[in-house]
Amino acid sequence: MITFYTITNWLLIFSYWLLIAGVTLRVLIKRRSVPFAMAWLLIIYILPLLGIIAYLSLGELYLGKLRTKRARTIWLSTSIWLRNLKSHQDFYDKQNSDIAQPLFQLCEKRQGIAGVKGNQFELLTTSNSTLKNVVQDIQLALNNIEMVFYIWQPGGLADDVAKALMAASRRGVHCRLLLDSAGSVEFFRTDWPNLMRNAGIDVVEALPVSLLRIFLRRMDIRQHRKVVLIDNHIAYTGSMNLVDPLFFKQESGVGQWVDLMARIEGPIATVMGIIYSGDWEIETGKHIPPPSVLNHTTLPLKKTNDHTILVIASGPGFPKEIIHQSLLTVIYSSKKTLIITTPYLVPSDNLLHAICTASYRGVDVKIVVPRHNDSILVRWASRAFFSELLESGVKIYQFEGGLLHSKSILVDGQLSLIGTVNLDMRSLLLNFEITLVIDDDKCGRELSRIQNEYISQSRLVDALLWSQRAYWKRIIERLFYFFSPLL
Repeated sequence: MITFYTITNWLLIFSYWLLIAGVTLRVLIKRRSVPFAMAWLLIIYILPLLGIIAYLSLGELYLGKLRTKRARTIWLSTSIWLRNLKSHQDFYDKQNSDIAQPLFQLCEKRQGIAGVKGNQFELLTTSNSTLKNVVQDIQLALNNIEMVFYIWQPGGLADDVAKALMAASRRGVHCRLLLDSAGSVEFFRTDWPNLMRNAGIDVVEALPVSLLRIFLRRMDIRQHRKVVLIDNHIAYTGSMNLVDPLFFKQESGVGQWVDLMARIEGPIATVMGIIYSGDWEIETGKHIPPPSVLNHTTLPLKKTNDHTILVIASGPGFPKEIIHQSLLTVIYSSKKTLIITTPYLVPSDNLLHAICTASYRGVDVKIVVPRHNDSILVRWASRAFFSELLESGVKIYQFEGGLLHSKSILVDGQLSLIGTVNLDMRSLLLNFEITLVIDDDKCGRELSRIQNEYISQSRLVDALLWSQRAYWKRIIERLFYFFSPLL
């Protein structure tokens, strides 16, 4: 009997260490960044069983067998469509500014598409104006409406959008709605999904969250895009979820969310539609055929006040780390000014180094973040980066007019990046995201005006006072910094 228990104990111990060794080897062979790998290994060694479960659930970029297969197939067909689009040279702007040229070259090589010209562009700075414009455009829709959002929360003006969408569907407009399961959990608990489906809208819950799927797919990969497409001609994207700020997260104590959205008319909407069709097929297995004929009716060109726009789509199935590489490219391209607004500042080591290097080169670098954040983890982790940024001369502004949720970058007043990407590892390496790039000084001046309005409502972080902050705060910052590769 003693021999049996001894053997059993040794087998359990051997199995335990074999499991840890196996997961350790798995972490190392994935060739992740050193901070990322070290963070996971320390978690696994400090909390072995919980750490192993966490790593198998969250540690690897795994979309699931079926979705991964669809994603690979979709990118091949999308690449063919984009190559065919190249034959319509009148849609492309062959001239880019010196600041934009490296980024446009990168994206053309990796995504197969350059900047598309002939677009009308407008920045919307309030949720009211965005939602009312969306309702008006839905009411005028003739053929198709596609939407994808991370969060749709009923209430206020969001309900007006839902009613307009149902009315459009009843009059024969084909409406598709793709909502992230985790972000829109409250929406799927209401009667709205059934009401919409009864009205003829295709409502799909993207990347369903379930304990049964936890080992079949990484649960924290999320559909984070925010896009509205109407008749392959009008498009919206930016930082705003489909919510009315008066009804959204009022209990969090951070004030109303402040967002930035872009409304575009022109051929870039069709390119964004190709991205949407990929997302739809990954989730449903159903293909949305692209426009069969690319002509001036399908892709209307405007000669006056037109903008050249590049779309960067990132996430599973799209070129690996494309948005991370794009951000590094524009930061290293900056010569005079660099202004960044982001709600979550937890950059990779490479991005942090690029930002600091830009400041050391003499670039006037400003970063605007919310003073109060809805995420305690991110709030403390982001502050761990402040010291290094301040030491390099970066100006950090803490916005006090609510939760600044705008995600924008302006380089030398010429190159504007607006979209859904946060400066954190989740947006950079995991989620489905979308970013617009506009190479135009007029748009740059408008974005600069908006960013300066944010700065006027912000408090500049004093480098000397920051260096004298309480020691216990530094400990908490470093503790959460440890988890920054996982945030």
